[in-house]
Amino acid sequence: MSFRRSGRDLQTLSAAALSALLLASAAKHFREPEFFHPVVPDILCRDDSGRQPNGPLAVLSREEWVAASGLLEAAAAVGLLIPATRPAAAGCVTAMFTAFLAGHVDALRTAYGPEGTPRRRLVHTLRLPLQAPLIGWAWTLTRRSRRP
Repeated sequence: MSFRRSGRDLQTLSAAALSALLLASAAKHFREPEFFHPVVPDILCRDDSGRQPNGPLAVLSREEWVAASGLLEAAAAVGLLIPATRPAAAGCVTAMFTAFLAGHVDALRTAYGPEGTPRRRLVHTLRLPLQAPLIGWAWTLTRRSRRP
């Protein structure tokens, strides 16, 4: 028995898979927030200790940025599952993954700096290039699928 697959079926499957990935990542943001701390650039992090002045972009603490991005990922995951909101959600996910590039580049720069460790170098060297296929994957879901 053969199964016929339409473009719409493949897009739904792809959206569900990306949604599952985003939900797993969102959960990790709250289970292990320190995993994401290195990819939040210092320039974005508010310092409430008073040891240094906060720049104009430092509106949230590192912990708040991690929580906010986890919530955004969870919301995007839900949006991908709803066919009517899928293209817009996919566009937002594409933009989000693209914005995350800055954090990954900053984490890689820090990993290869004086305080970097061999493990951090390895982790961030591997994490940065993973953004490209994620961006491409999200982008493929921005187009509405055609009815079979």
